[in-house]
Amino acid sequence: MEDFTTLKEYASYTYEEKKSVFIGECAPVSSESEALSFINNIKKKYPDARHHVYAYILRENSIMRYSDDHEPQGTAGMPVLDSMRKRGVTDAVAVVTRYFGGTLLGTGGLVRAYTEAASGAVSLSGVITYTTFKKCSLSVSYSDYQKIQSVLSEHGFRTDATDFRESVTIEGRVLLFEADALCTALSEQTGGRATLVFGEEVYDY
Repeated sequence: MEDFTTLKEYASYTYEEKKSVFIGECAPVSSESEALSFINNIKKKYPDARHHVYAYILRENSIMRYSDDHEPQGTAGMPVLDSMRKRGVTDAVAVVTRYFGGTLLGTGGLVRAYTEAASGAVSLSGVITYTTFKKCSLSVSYSDYQKIQSVLSEHGFRTDATDFRESVTIEGRVLLFEADALCTALSEQTGGRATLVFGEEVYDY
């Protein structure tokens, strides 16, 4: 599977401009139906709001859509979309709900407010990149255990569990492209005494 970057989790951020309240909310999604469901749930959550501006980006069929929801063209949906595009995320949806405060903000004011609300939510959510890891089981002697710590760190090894018995067994995973280099480095560091067995490939961040 190809690497991709998306939002880490649901997040909400509120921005106020001249008594208009802009509530930005975003979340990772895996399909267009999930994105539309998220948008509809936000609309139900704030049924009395003036606008529900949204945007979503999906790997599925390279979909990228947005709506100004009756705000002036280009002042709302596109800024929300850009808040995600600038962070390089996909499989993500963002909605900015506006409660009108009685004062017109003008084109520049709307762009700034929608950008601030959406970008704030995206920042709070956090951005993660999914990639392919190789599971592995590493067995070393107690004397070699301390020697290999720097090697594991240098190659981004992620430890899932460590078992201290006759020898030390470490269950973990390493980025797929680091697997061969890790094997070589461990062999050099321990004089070939370390035993590294690779397992299945997993997709994670």
